[in-house]
Amino acid sequence: MAAVGVGGSTAAAGAGAVSSGALEPGSTTAAHRRLKYISLAVLVVQNASLILSIRYARTLPGDRFFATTAVVMAEVLKGLTCLLLLFAQKRGNVKHLVLFLHEAVLVQYVDTLKLAVPSLIYTLQNNLQYVAISNLPAATFQVTYQLKILTTALFSVLMLNRSLSRLQWASLLLLFTGVAIVQAQQAGGSGPRPLDQNPGAGLAAVVASCLSSGFAGVYFEKILKGSSGSVWLRNLQLGLFGTALGLVGLWWAEGTAVASQGFFFGYTPAVWGVVLNQAFGGLLVAVVVKYADNILKGFATSLSIVLSTVASIRLFGFHLDPLFALGAGLVIGAVYLYSLPRGAVKAIASASASGPCIHQQPPGQPPPPQLSSRGDLTTEPFLPKLLTKVKGS
Repeated sequence: MAAVGVGGSTAAAGAGAVSSGALEPGSTTAAHRRLKYISLAVLVVQNASLILSIRYARTLPGDRFFATTAVVMAEVLKGLTCLLLLFAQKRGNVKHLVLFLHEAVLVQYVDTLKLAVPSLIYTLQNNLQYVAISNLPAATFQVTYQLKILTTALFSVLMLNRSLSRLQWASLLLLFTGVAIVQAQQAGGSGPRPLDQNPGAGLAAVVASCLSSGFAGVYFEKILKGSSGSVWLRNLQLGLFGTALGLVGLWWAEGTAVASQGFFFGYTPAVWGVVLNQAFGGLLVAVVVKYADNILKGFATSLSIVLSTVASIRLFGFHLDPLFALGAGLVIGAVYLYSLPRGAVKAIASASASGPCIHQQPPGQPPPPQLSSRGDLTTEPFLPKLLTKVKGS
């Protein structure tokens, strides 16, 4: 599910908090700390719950729902939610909302059309996620899907001429090694495997999803750099394109079956839970991610991997062997190292070179804002939004 980051409002929000004389510094710090922990919990739960819920819904006995209809419904709900939020921003004035949308969507049609490319890729990515999770254990998918960090980093270097630190290159190598170990364990696993699952197809879907996620994220960042549109406007535009493209994909892949059995064939409360998670999860993360720093988001990803693994053992009888534990551990370590801000890396390097002397950032000097692959101005470059995707994610 694609959701545009809202980091652009962080500076304004922070300035408002600092300039407010009604709040004591201690209470402001405590409130911010609580928000960070709440953000951590939301990121962990959303990351893990989406994958687990899709896996659960796709493995239930009985009629299996059409994944393409779930993708379309998620886009429809996301678009309607953003439309309501824009309506609220216009203070309930329908005329102002219509004029605003006419100007932003139709008059500035060139900017609108630019979003067709990432929307197409995000729609494909969402469908690929269903294929991957239907053919891979949830824990294996969660670990392998972290390859999106590698693909986003490579596309950022190629398309945005950015540079990576040595630690980041090393963490990407560590990430690839960990994923390779997990996939080797999956290929050589001796446990029982459902007859309707194809690990090869699942791996191909994950790799394709990671490649699309990396390219779309970097492309979307280039669009955001030259755009002044609001968060909800961009998500509404993505939702419009996503709905149209999702319907085309539905017609092409499962049109005959949907026409004969119905759009909502196989829908259960579990399926609706997946749709709602995809529709609102990315938007929710886009809101709370501004309270989480890079290290906290790295922790969130790592904890979601652990949570997915534990839940898979309990819910799906997943077998945790030493090889999988080694690969997952390498991936978790790589995610954490990659999420370290450059200033912290330099401080660590300086401290290790000069002995007990610890170099810290001057107090009161905030780190410079940086733009992530999802447009969040508070995140480290190349680290994909746990929002994603903002689709898929």
